[in-house]
Parts: sequence; C-alpha cells; structure tokens
Amino acid sequence: MKRHLFPGWRACSLVVLLTVVTAMLGRRLPAAEPDSLPRGHLFLRADFEGTEALQAWGGTGRLGPGHESRGALGIELPPGAAESSSLASMNLPAEAMRGYLVRGSALVRAENVSSRPNPWNGIKCMLALETADRKLWPQAEIGTGSFDWRRVMFTVRIPTNASSARLLLGLEQVTGRVWFDDVTFTVLKPPVRRETKPVTGPVFTGRTVPRLRGAMISPDIDPAGLRVLGRDWGANLIRWQLIRHGRPGQSSSLDDYDAWLEEALKKLDAALPHCQEHGLHVVIDLHSPPGGKATQGGYVGADDRLFTDPACQAKFIRVWERIASRYRGAVPVWGFDLVNEPVEEVVADDCDDWQSLAERAARAIRAIDPARTIIVEPAAWGGPGGLADLVPLSVSNVVYSVHMYLPHRFTHQGVHEAGPAYRYPGVIEGKAWDKAQLEVALQPVIDFQRTYGVHLYIGEFSAIRWAPEGSAARYLSDLIDLFEAHGWDWSYHAFREWNGWSVEHGSDREDTRPAAEPTDRQRLLQGWFGRNEKPRW
Repeated sequence: MKRHLFPGWRACSLVVLLTVVTAMLGRRLPAAEPDSLPRGHLFLRADFEGTEALQAWGGTGRLGPGHESRGALGIELPPGAAESSSLASMNLPAEAMRGYLVRGSALVRAENVSSRPNPWNGIKCMLALETADRKLWPQAEIGTGSFDWRRVMFTVRIPTNASSARLLLGLEQVTGRVWFDDVTFTVLKPPVRRETKPVTGPVFTGRTVPRLRGAMISPDIDPAGLRVLGRDWGANLIRWQLIRHGRPGQSSSLDDYDAWLEEALKKLDAALPHCQEHGLHVVIDLHSPPGGKATQGGYVGADDRLFTDPACQAKFIRVWERIASRYRGAVPVWGFDLVNEPVEEVVADDCDDWQSLAERAARAIRAIDPARTIIVEPAAWGGPGGLADLVPLSVSNVVYSVHMYLPHRFTHQGVHEAGPAYRYPGVIEGKAWDKAQLEVALQPVIDFQRTYGVHLYIGEFSAIRWAPEGSAARYLSDLIDLFEAHGWDWSYHAFREWNGWSVEHGSDREDTRPAAEPTDRQRLLQGWFGRNEKPRW
C-alpha cells in the first residue's frame, strides 16, 4: 500500500511514510483542535538522498550535489531542445491534506534559466490540485537567470473535496538548469471548522438606506464625474481606491509610504464634500497596502511582503489607525475595506496570516472608531471561494466582501493575453455557464451569509466591454439579479477608470471614445441605480 501511494518511497524521508501510516490507521496526533494534525506536521519531506531517489519522481531529471548534502534533483533543458518543458512529479496524499492550510517549501538553485514567456511559466515548484469541479495550480514565485541556493515557499488551503494533489518540480517553457533540495509540505493551520451562528437580531449592514448600489472609481475622478454618477445616474455608493503606482515588479518602499498616503488622502478629502452633496456613500479601499508589489495597475493586493515582513504588518496597523482617526465622524464614509484582494501565497513564521492580521487591524480601528463599518475580503484574491477559509472576526460592525469575475476567461478575455472569444451564456473552457452556474460559483458567499448571519457586499464585478455579441450586458444582468435576490450591496468595476471596463464605451475594442448613445451596460446600471434611495444627511 505504501508503494501505491508513494512509488519509490525509500527515496523520501521517513516522515512521509509516517504521515501515510498515521492517516491510514486513524491515529490521533497532538493538535490545537480535536482530530487535527498539529502545526508543522509533515506531509512530505524529500531530500533526494540514495540511488533510488528519482524513482519517486517518475525517473525525470538527474541527481546532483545538494545544498550541504550529496543529493538534489536536477532538471535541464538546453537551448533548442525538442521539449519545451521538463517536470518531475510526485503524488501527495490529497485525502489526508484536505482542508489544511499547507506550506510548500524547497531549496532551489538555477543556472542560465531563460526569460519566461508568461508570468506563470518558468521554474516550477507547484501543486496541481483537482476537485470534482475545478483545477488549481498554486506555486512558488521563483525568478529566472542564475542564482545560488535559496529557499522558496508558497501557502495554499487544500480544497476539502480535493481528489488529487500532484507536486511538480522543473522547467516550463524556459531553458537552463535548476536543482531542488529539501522539499517539504507542512501543516500551518487545521481545516476551518464552521459552526452556525444563531441570528438574534437585525444583521448589521452599516447603512440607513435599503440598498447600496454604485461603482468603483479612480481617485483621479473630478467633481463633474462624481456629479454624473451620484446625481445624474443615481448611484449611492462609490468604492474609492487608495492606489499607488510604480514600475511593474517593483516593491513599494516603507520609507516614502507615508508621503504617498498623505497625498492620496488629500484627494479623498477634496472629494468627500462632493460625495456628501450627491448622496454617495464612500468605501475607503486600501488598494495598496504596505509591502505591495507593483503591477500594471499599481501596487495592488498584498502579494509581496505584507505576509513575510513583520515591519510591513506593523505599518499596516498604523496605517489603519491613521485612517480611522482622520475619518472618524466623516459623514459620507460607509466603511473601511482593509485590503484589496489579499494574497497570502507565503506566510512567514514571524508574521500573521490574513485572518489574524485582519483581526488585529479591526481591533485597532475599533479602539478609535467604535461604530464604523469594517469590510473584510477573503484571501486568495478576494474571490467567492476564499470565504471557505475565513471565519467572522470577533469585533462588531463587520461586513464581508468578495469580488466576482468568474469565469475569468470570459470576463477578462483579451485583457492580459490573446485567446478565443467567449460568449455568455455559453460553454467557457468546457463548462456551460449561465445564470444557474453563476449562482453555483457564488454558493460559498451564500453559505457564509447563512452560516454566520452576516451582511455581504460585492466590492467589484465586471466583464470586459468587447465580450462578443452583447455578452457583457447579459452577464452583468444575471449577476445583479443574483446580488439583489440575496440582499447584497454592490459596486460595479469601474466608472471612469480604464475604458476596458467602462459602461460609457461601446463594444469596439479599438474605439476608445465614449459612445454617442448610452450602451446597454450603462442603461442596465442606471436602471438599478434608479431604484436607490439617497441617504438623509
């Protein structure tokens, strides 16, 4: 049986064998929660020692000197090789790993690895996870070129219905040489245990009107734009981005973060009187937290140092104390969105994960402002599925938020890369997508709301304007119907930001001028905004 689960098991550490035996015998190990494996428990340790080491990896690669050891897995693809990729693989015990937050780690050395054609190509230390309805490929972020031994890591919550978990090491769509040593997969946190929370009173929403419907905007919007959205179109909500721009791939500096933030907040200060005049509630969205990494859209998300640098986490708390103090009592402000699309691909041992960091930030805010709405998105980019890893915070007046762009191949077609044209409703990457399937994709949000008796806010949703044959409008219409059916507030992405998402622009990608007549997407939004009530300030 052991050989069936781990071919060439002698090549792996004895710890792997103990993991499998423990899982098979149902033996209880010491743990923070009943029947759960403890933090640090090893699902895999591979040190590539011994002549049979490569058998566990399908025989791919070759053995070479390791990091302070005799063995490492070596993979090579010379320039001009017939194959474009070379990957060694090993199956991990998916059933035993289900639900656990797991850290993958490896020592890696490289020589002359070529530039990758796409961000997801290159040196791979990656899990291929499969469930009945989806596939996931979490992986470590590894550079190219030449470098000496370095530790790479990534963090992933294994789906509770995972049917397989396969570890891949090697080179994908690049050439060069790479070596791997001391590969481990360890437990960081046990599975989330959900307990239904009885609702004893009204669910907190933080608003005085029946529904908040609006749009995300650029912080460079002018007073005329706020007037159009709030007065002419009838929106009663904006999501205001605190977003910092930089060169793609560049890490933000803590040294000048305060100076940038002050300038960003001054823009918000100038806009708030116009928001109040036009009946627009404001969500303050920290789009660029301390330690964010620059992309084409700015220092977005939290996928660089927020979960690996304690100084960034300390700064994050101070930033929210500063914002909470500045806007305590500010009439138009509905809530504080702690981080836009948090990403905890790696959580260092001396740092909090997102659940704990959000709790710290919320408590810091609550010490300053006892009533302001706090908005929390789940990790894994704020998507609906991320709520499976989140439990409600222990502070008052919290609203939970997700961003809805599923299926991504439809909503983002032509944004980052060329590809087939997808229509909605229709078959997208082999799956039929319609209103019923959208509700299936939103089921984690529905379940979270029902389980915990909390309010939900859809902070972003959209479809690219050039989706063929009016698909974008049909998609948006079905989504909004679902949001309304479940009583969720929402803000469309985006108003007068990038023209690709603009409902004021037509479906011709090459035409970057606003349309002469309202588009079907603009009429859709205005129709819903027309149902809004304005706050009585």
